[in-house]
This record gives sequence, structure tokens and C-alpha cells, in this order.
Amino acid sequence: MTIALGVLQVVLLVIGAPLLRGIVGRLKAVLQRRRGAPIWRPYADIWKLLHKEDLVPPSASGIFGLAPLLLLVTSILATAFVPLLANSALLGSTGDFILLVYLLAFGRFFLALGGMDGGSAFGGMGASREALVSSLAEVPLVLGLVAVAIQASNASVVGMTEWALERNFFNISAVHLLAFLALGIVALAETGRMPVDNPATHLELTMIHEGMVLEYSGPNLALIEWAGAIKLSFMAGLLIALFAPWGMATTFSPAALGLAAVAMLAKTFALAVALAVIESGIAKLRMYAVPDFLGVAAAFGTLAVIFTALMKR
Repeated sequence: MTIALGVLQVVLLVIGAPLLRGIVGRLKAVLQRRRGAPIWRPYADIWKLLHKEDLVPPSASGIFGLAPLLLLVTSILATAFVPLLANSALLGSTGDFILLVYLLAFGRFFLALGGMDGGSAFGGMGASREALVSSLAEVPLVLGLVAVAIQASNASVVGMTEWALERNFFNISAVHLLAFLALGIVALAETGRMPVDNPATHLELTMIHEGMVLEYSGPNLALIEWAGAIKLSFMAGLLIALFAPWGMATTFSPAALGLAAVAMLAKTFALAVALAVIESGIAKLRMYAVPDFLGVAAAFGTLAVIFTALMKR
């Protein structure tokens, strides 16, 4: 039953990922008083790309075609570590949060290689910017997870979630808040959202993620778009599991899982609203301001680790 539930959670995060992206886009349109696209638009875009011709630059090697597949595989594997409906995960194990960081870095690394392998100047520029953002985001990501792991005395995401479930909602410590802020800022950078990157930009000189994928088309571009949506749903699921797991099922009964699904949908929608508000109210940062923005996340993560160590003494 645990394995079946783990598979179901992965399927929900993977299949529902484009829907989350569509909901965020629709909420942004409402806040900006635009009509906007339907929430099912990301599914239509992926389906359309899957049926288009896959064009490969003449100078590209095998890495160009392999990068989107590796990005998608690492994104799907990352979702297998996140408890969604109950305090269990398909690939949950001791110390798995370190593996999560490496999986995210592995996917970004090959996508950057694919961007440079295409031979485009904008691809190389986007890859170099992605490398900068990624290197700056990894530190607060690790620090935020370490702070929660020390508090929970457990290095697995499932163990951290179990520890959070046992705590009272009104007994949230400053360490938990600092770690949440650090990981929240990292989530914006990891998923290429405002104010770090603008997923809807058409200006090549301001692109980060989109600059790397300018040479991709057809099924390869569909895999990249799907992987980006999965990473957004993964980061939302991770934040909910670590900082707001209340409502998860404690048994495997249909009623408990149904209530857990409703609670998860409500919390995910709340995060989607928060993301839409952030992206509608904040302009994209200039590249030289991005390190300062991620430096704030690193400071939050550092303070979270220091306070945790002091509390544990």
C-alpha cells in the first residue's frame, strides 16, 4: 500500500504540474485585469510541441538531444522524495535531502550544456547566467534543509515532515520561519520565476532559462517545458511538506486520503495565489541585483542553522 501511495503521489505531481502552471498564469491575469489563457493551456502547448518537428542545429552533438530527457528524469525523480497525501514517499531514505540537491543540480548542469551545445550566443549567455544563479541558490537551499534536518534530528524529507506533523501550528519557531523564507526565495530562483527570471519574457538580453532553450523545438522543447512545470510543483510540494504538512492522512483509508487530497489542493492553491501576487507586484531584478537577492536567502539560511545549533545545545 505504501508503494502504491508513493507512485500515486509522483503521478499527481508529474501529471498535475502543467495545471499548476496554468493556474498561476490565470491568477496573474486576474490580478492584472487581463482575460488570460485557460488553465489547461500548458497541456495544449506540450501536446502541440510533441507533434512538431524536432529541429537540431548542425553544430550540436548528442548532448543537445540528451539534456531535455535528463532534465525531465531528474525532475520526476525529485518528486519521488516528497510526501504529498501521507507521511511517506516512494524513494524516501535517510539523508535523501542531499540527493535532492544533487538531482536538481544535475538537471540544471545538463540543460546548461545543451544550451551551449546549440551554438547560439544567447544559449551560451543563458547558460552562464543559469550557472551563476544555480551556484548562488544552492547554498541557501542546503542551509534551509540542514536547519530543518537538525531540528527534526532526521536527514530525510519524510522524517522532517513527520517531525513537523507532531508540532502545534501555533508553536512555530523563528528557525522554521527563517528556513521557510530561505527555501521560498530559492524556489523562485530554481523555477525561473519573478523577480529572478521572467518566464514570459521575449527580450533575449534579459533571458536566463529561456535563453538556454531558444534553439530547442518540438518534442525536446516539450520535455523542457514539462520538466519546468514539474519542478514548480515539486518545490510547492516540498514547501508544504516541510512547513505546512497538517492535514496529511495518518491512515491509508479512502476517507483519510480524500481529506488529505482536499487539504493539499487548498495549500497548493494558496501557494499559487502567493506566487501570482509576487509576480504581479514585483518587477524582474537586473542581473547584478540577483546575487544580492539570493544573498538574503543565504543569510536567512545561515541564521536558521545558527539558531538551530544554539537551541540544540
